[in-house]
Amino acid sequence: MLHIDIPGFKRLALEHLVLDLNGTLAVDGKLMAGIEERINLLAADLQIHVLTADTFGHAAEAVRGLRATLTILGPMDQAEAKLVYIQALGYERVACIGNGRNDRRMLEAAALGIAISSMEGTARETILAADIFVPTAHDALDLLEKTQRLIATLRS
Repeated sequence: MLHIDIPGFKRLALEHLVLDLNGTLAVDGKLMAGIEERINLLAADLQIHVLTADTFGHAAEAVRGLRATLTILGPMDQAEAKLVYIQALGYERVACIGNGRNDRRMLEAAALGIAISSMEGTARETILAADIFVPTAHDALDLLEKTQRLIATLRS
């Protein structure tokens, strides 16, 4: 579990980290360099979940080295499917990272929603739904490892 007290924002008691795959952790179906190490480091404190529609058909291969649970979603209403997934985990104990329009609802509902940019871009609705926006997935994962950065940005 990861405890973060952010003055004027909230006290977070995070058990789960839910991550979008394509556009967030992977580009063109391939995991970006440096992501595996960061996720596996966070897996000591958080249960890691990777959600994807598996657009490129390589999700299982892309996440093979991750200490994470992979869930492949159906093609219909992925925004709803992602929201239902984090609600089942207990959204008040979940941090989410994503970039796509289908990530917006889970980012808004999660205890901590982080929107990132990538080579695929970021949906405007997703940025507005998030608690914080950072340039890359690397930066988002580092916020959870180096929580003083997160506190500095979100405190009142």
